Amino acid sequence: MSRPGPLSGFPEFLPAQRSVEVEVIQTLTRTFELHGFAGIETRAVEPMDQLLRKGDTSKEVYVLKRLQDTEAGADAGMGLHFDLTVPFARYVLENAGKLEFPFRRYQVQKVWRGERPQEGRFREFTQADIDIVGRDDLPFHHDVEVTRVMLEALAQLTFLPGFRLQVNNRKLLQGFYAGLGLADVDEAMRLVDKLDKLPAEKVRELLVAEAGLSEQQADKVLGLAEICTDDDSFVERVRALGVEHPLLDEGLDELARLVRECQDLVTTSVRIVADLKIARGLDYYTGTVFETRLDGYESLGSICSGGRYDALASDGRNTYPGVGISLGVSRVLVPLLSKGVLVADRQVPSSVLVVLVDEESRPASTAVATALRANGVPCEVAASAAKFGKQIRYAERRGIPYVWFTRDDGTHQVKDIRTGEQVEADPTTWMPPAADLRPQVVTHTPEKEHQ
Repeated sequence: MSRPGPLSGFPEFLPAQRSVEVEVIQTLTRTFELHGFAGIETRAVEPMDQLLRKGDTSKEVYVLKRLQDTEAGADAGMGLHFDLTVPFARYVLENAGKLEFPFRRYQVQKVWRGERPQEGRFREFTQADIDIVGRDDLPFHHDVEVTRVMLEALAQLTFLPGFRLQVNNRKLLQGFYAGLGLADVDEAMRLVDKLDKLPAEKVRELLVAEAGLSEQQADKVLGLAEICTDDDSFVERVRALGVEHPLLDEGLDELARLVRECQDLVTTSVRIVADLKIARGLDYYTGTVFETRLDGYESLGSICSGGRYDALASDGRNTYPGVGISLGVSRVLVPLLSKGVLVADRQVPSSVLVVLVDEESRPASTAVATALRANGVPCEVAASAAKFGKQIRYAERRGIPYVWFTRDDGTHQVKDIRTGEQVEADPTTWMPPAADLRPQVVTHTPEKEHQ
């Protein structure tokens, strides 16, 4: 059998890289739970009619099919979920009688998307979502809350580059376009959403040719899209464009409130801006929309997106409006890990290697390890009774910072192999410094900019 190679679009991590991913996920979930979000996990597959009912997703869905389908298509009509929002909507409908509303959930799970692999885009990847869903009604303050929670979570990831959370409101866009008298508001919104990939002049041509806008209307649409502020001053700039509509007023009020009420969370590494070209491609968004860029890695596109959806889930009697935001954990981490920008300071969880004098003393060394583990200290016993120097090198190669020795008289010493310091210790009470208890994420300066 030939040596296997990596499968494009399906990233796998080495142990030290996986430690970074675990730290990110644990940091996110701690923050989510501090705000009262309950963790759930949904099944990997959904019926095809559910996966295809919202947005242009037919090219992205992986269809589930057994190799030997002897039961005439018993598995037909199922596919792997391409995001966590559609399965969550189904979950809410299926369990509505058992849930208390508003229902606040977080979900960290793999998703699958059949698109061309490239930097930041994969066929299998991990997302971290938070959503708040109500029954029939969901006040706007939940939009603010979800935004604040994600800003807090991102701020805790101090080893990552900074984040710029860009927010807009589809009511603002729809109201502005309606006030201009556009015949196809959705098409205009779809084309404006291409401004991150196409120059403004090209989008202007598309607005005229494909959306049927006049030259004057296209200029107004692009004038709106140029507005980007880090406070609520965007309101005056929109008003200066001279367009009026009740839905525009509602969108302006909501977006201004969102930006104002998040200002206390702004830091040098996490910012929020009102960016009026943000529209989001999926058609189920109805109000607030989010996109997020990673400083220095803008070529990755949006790494954290979401928004308000008022009609994604309905059972015919009740409608379940919601607001949520999703962080592409793999989209952020894989490029940074593959370039060596991030790594853990050790390959294994162990902070202590218990030295083995000879095989006959293995039970005694195991007893030391058991005592350390009882205090929550990750450790392992040496694999073989090699010379002490070889056992220490074993620890060094794996990044294990401490080596434990037991003397003939039953007393113990622990050595920090980084500094050479060796001290008396008791395995029933000894603890390493907090920074050595678990692998720590180390950030290396990239050799060149990744714009």
